[in-house]
Amino acid sequence: MRNLFVAEMLRIIGLLVLACFALTAPMGCQSAMLRTIENSLVYQPPKRGPFKKCPTPPVGVEDVFIENPDSNCRLNGWYAGVQNPRAVVLYCHGNGNDVAECQASLLAFRDQLRVSILAFDYSGYGRSDGKSSEANLYRDARAARKWLAAKANVPESEIVLCGYSLGGGVAVELASTDGAKALILERTFTSIPDVAQRFVPWLPMQTMMVNRFDSQSKIGRYRGPLLQTHGDADRIVPYVLGVKLHTVANEPKKFIRVCGGGHNDPPHTSYTAALDKFFDELNGVKP
Repeated sequence: MRNLFVAEMLRIIGLLVLACFALTAPMGCQSAMLRTIENSLVYQPPKRGPFKKCPTPPVGVEDVFIENPDSNCRLNGWYAGVQNPRAVVLYCHGNGNDVAECQASLLAFRDQLRVSILAFDYSGYGRSDGKSSEANLYRDARAARKWLAAKANVPESEIVLCGYSLGGGVAVELASTDGAKALILERTFTSIPDVAQRFVPWLPMQTMMVNRFDSQSKIGRYRGPLLQTHGDADRIVPYVLGVKLHTVANEPKKFIRVCGGGHNDPPHTSYTAALDKFFDELNGVKP
């Protein structure tokens, strides 16, 4: 198994070296070079190569395309539906994932938790059109939520938003601005600059970075049920950032600490059990 953490750190170190060169470049070139470097760190769609066959969804999961009129592009998604679902979930994946890498989560939500769920690829990811940016990811999520509401025949306000890592920032944006039936956050952060600052404490990341995903300043505007989980051995998004985000969120809320859990580990059984209880509570089922 490849060491994802080591590979990511080597990538960051290499890009930081490029950033140092960019900082010494003529002023007119600095901004564009730094933005290119930043975006290559924030948005990392899996590279499948020109000769690799596009992944196909498992049996019972629909391969769908979603029109996004706000950005004039088409998004790809996988939809796993059940009859009489306990909830309808929009799943926003991490910065290094695509829908194919969400397969285990989709099947777990559908088969173990009996919910209908849509995972979608952001602009520039997988078979989705367009270019990745913070604004485009928010537009993508709103288009995906609208499609899901029509597919599941529920109001958009009744959709549960679930975000993993970077996707947590997308989910918080929608929940804080538009509301949601409930919000689920997996291994997410206060803001992108806060994560970057942990790796490069000698650079002023708060002022250097354009991408914000500032969940800490937004989550207080969301008023609804929140379930959050984070591993205390997470070396990509530090555990303390997850705790800090949870602290400023409104009640009702619950935090699941996974002892020894890393950023890319499979979901812990304690989290799955908490999700099961969470969906029961959303439906008024008392323990």
